[in-house]
Formats: sequence, C-alpha cells, structure tokens
Amino acid sequence: MLVLVTILAPNKIEFKPIHLKDEISELAEMAKEIWEEHYIPIIGKDQVDYMVKKFQSESAIQNQLDENYIYFSVLLNHQSIGYLCYKKDNDENVLFLSKIYLKKSFRGFGYGKQMIQFVIRKASELNCQFINLTVNKYNKNSISAYKRLGFVQKRALIIDIGNGFVMDDFEMSYDLNSNKTTFST
Repeated sequence: MLVLVTILAPNKIEFKPIHLKDEISELAEMAKEIWEEHYIPIIGKDQVDYMVKKFQSESAIQNQLDENYIYFSVLLNHQSIGYLCYKKDNDENVLFLSKIYLKKSFRGFGYGKQMIQFVIRKASELNCQFINLTVNKYNKNSISAYKRLGFVQKRALIIDIGNGFVMDDFEMSYDLNSNKTTFST
C-alpha cells in the first residue's frame, strides 16, 4: 500500500505597521493573551501582570512608538496572529528586536522564521550588521528556535524592572554578515 504525504509550506504572512489608537488597543489585547498563555508557567502570574502593564499596555506601546520603536502586527489571511517590535540601537550597527510573539496555535508552522526573515530584511535596509534580542533563560523553546535561525548567545543579563521583579535573560545576537550563506532571506 502506497501512502502519499504532502508537506505544506507555511502560508505567507503579512506585516502591518501599527500607528493608530485602535491598532494599539488590539495589539495590547493580543499581547496580554500571548503573555498569559506563554509566560505564566515561566515567570508566574504576578510578574506577567506587572510586565504586561509596564511593557505591553496601550500606554506603554504608545510611549515606545513615541521613542521610535517600530511595531508590526503579523497577519495571516487578514487575521492577527502575532506581532513584533524593533528599534535601531544607538550603536549604528545594531537593530534591537524588542518583541517577537506568535499566538500559540500558530507556532511550529514556520511563521516565526518568516518573522525573523522580515526583521533581517529591515536590519539590512537600515545598514545594521547585528540584530540583538533578549530572551528569558527558561524560555527553552524560543532559545532553541533562535539558535536554529542563526542567533548566538552573547551573555546573561539580570535586569531590575521594578516592583521586586527582574528579567533573567540571555542576550542573543544575529550577525547579518556571517549568516548570509546559512540563512537566506
């Protein structure tokens, strides 16, 4: 008996810049949903609530936009499935990838890779050599994904974010020059 297996490539996603108040509101709601699902098992509900309010609320997103952070909603068939945010660092060669998140039901289908490819294109357009990000030390799946995509761990960071909480992270970096042949965009 012959069984045929079809492997489907992920659908192409779109990136919609976030500017308007209703877009910011929708993004903040999605951020809360993603953070509560993904991070409560890693850092606990109290810290998730604090970090969502401090970094992912409507007012926090608006403040970041005012500070030249660039936000994009990630769309699949006109439905928001995630988001990302970056800022060109003060160092002219570095793009800081501040946020990159997908809803749980869309993970594992290649959309994260497409998101990273998009960020690589943006970094290249901005003449950046490096993309840096921070990731929680206990976020094993994300760390593995970043490594598969060419990021390397640079250093451990413990950052006091107030209210008795810290971000216990690894800083990771992607070198656009050394990854040209290993990860095509």
